[in-house]
Amino acid sequence: MLTVDFDRLGLRAGERVLDLGCGQGRHSFEAYRRGAHAVAFDQNGNDLAAVEEMFAAMALEGQGEPGGAHTVRGDALELPFPDGHFDRLVVAEILEHVPNDRRAIAEAARVLRPGGTVAVTVPRAWPERICWVLSDAYHEVEGGHVRIYRRDQLAGQLTQAGLDVYGHGYAHALHAPFWWLKCAVGVDNDENPAVKAYHRMLVWDLMQAPRLTRTAEKALDPVLGKSLVLYARKPEAG
Repeated sequence: MLTVDFDRLGLRAGERVLDLGCGQGRHSFEAYRRGAHAVAFDQNGNDLAAVEEMFAAMALEGQGEPGGAHTVRGDALELPFPDGHFDRLVVAEILEHVPNDRRAIAEAARVLRPGGTVAVTVPRAWPERICWVLSDAYHEVEGGHVRIYRRDQLAGQLTQAGLDVYGHGYAHALHAPFWWLKCAVGVDNDENPAVKAYHRMLVWDLMQAPRLTRTAEKALDPVLGKSLVLYARKPEAG
């Protein structure tokens, strides 16, 4: 389930892509599938091991060039890459976890080549506020969300880092009510019947991609989408 629209990002086969804070690798896999040289970057070694296995399986099935994708473990505040190394960046759902988000954004801008593009996604402000109101545990746990972003605030931070914002979008409308429900009954209460039923529906939707739910979510995303996506470009040198 992708949050980023790779067509709006401008990704082309053969380009270098950094998935910064890749988690379980959903955007890395899509970039690799599209013929990019994908780097999945994260602090979590267990997640990276699973991503590495999936890269290998995809290569065996001919979904990407062998050796065209790999993982790197590290800190988003000190990226181990030279200036301007990547053509495209994905920074999906990590800035809300990082106390020094301005440093993370600056590092992302540093490793992006002039003329390259980045997609940055964070939880949308108003659905996120409801989660915070319903549950302290949702945002007060270690590694949890440390802030809520307004669109203009995040766009301003990207601009201050030298990036030009050229578009925005919203995603995952069906997930907003799911998280409100989890926050209402307890974020760790996965055995709640309503939570289990909603989760089954989301898994079914992910696996089957039926026209009804895909059309409904697309229509609802501008109003109810849980994730905000900003697309930005690094100006050409000179």
